[in-house]
Amino acid sequence: MIITRTPFRISFFGGGTDFPEWYREHGGSVISTSIDKYCYITCRYLPPFFKYKHRLVYSIIENVSKIDDINHPSVRECLRWAKPSNGLEIHHDGDLPARSGVGSSSSFTVGLLHALHALNQTMITKKELAKLSIFIEQKKIKENVGSQDQIVAAYGGFNYINFNKDDSFDVQRLILNKNNLNNLKQHLILLYTGQSRIASDIEKNKIHNLHKKKNQLHEIQSYVKESFKLFTANKFNPKNFGEMLHETFMLKKELSDLVTNDEINRIYDKSLKNGAYGGKILGAGGGGFLLLVAPPSEHTKLKKVFNKYTVVPFDFEDEGSKVVLFQPKGFN
Repeated sequence: MIITRTPFRISFFGGGTDFPEWYREHGGSVISTSIDKYCYITCRYLPPFFKYKHRLVYSIIENVSKIDDINHPSVRECLRWAKPSNGLEIHHDGDLPARSGVGSSSSFTVGLLHALHALNQTMITKKELAKLSIFIEQKKIKENVGSQDQIVAAYGGFNYINFNKDDSFDVQRLILNKNNLNNLKQHLILLYTGQSRIASDIEKNKIHNLHKKKNQLHEIQSYVKESFKLFTANKFNPKNFGEMLHETFMLKKELSDLVTNDEINRIYDKSLKNGAYGGKILGAGGGGFLLLVAPPSEHTKLKKVFNKYTVVPFDFEDEGSKVVLFQPKGFN
């Protein structure tokens, strides 16, 4: 039996420039971090005593005899790639809800591929894991997704990621001094709006509009370099950080009408009126999590204002996807 633990992520700046359709022509860059909320994948060889060969347990249960009969797209394509000769049982558990903007789909794919390698007792580097996950999601599942979520899930940590025109990428770990890191954490609120959405549908609309939104995307990308200076300065300025997130959020809204809705706009506007410096909707948009930046002195008030929503406490993490249980026994 194998259990992998793969983190979810928060993307701060550069989202949208990690679409292959964009960076193959212009290059791209993002600053993202993994957080201590995880996707857990349990994988084992299934004993040969059942009428089915593969058993999948996530929000539903699938018992199938053939890989091609699997409904879950990531599991189906990962197993088509892995070509297991034995039956498998795969369970998924997550700390945060799916379709909420924290990269849960990519964390699932990264975690499953990591588990399949471990079950086969083969090693895989973080870079190989990220590249394979991008290949599965973009080429095999044919999802309308960028390339940052898979990298952050595999590598973990606070990273400056550059996407090159030849499809390669470079990961630079950002080392914030202790005071800056604490200052950043103390100003963040992660608010769950209670709305889920299909990210691929929103991203498809953005990709369709890329040629019309070049100015917005170039400006979004410019904030990556500016924020790098902010994070690595001797003294972090949370007000400037919040205002920069706000500006990129306004630009992100221009990429697609699906990024926000009346409820998200109402929540966000209300947060600004109650002391927040700024913030953004995470992931593709359309629902899920809002990240707010506000002085610690305003957090109690903001939590009262939004008491019908869930505020999720979190910390940063720097391990990325890892095997947390390895017991190579079974019916293989």
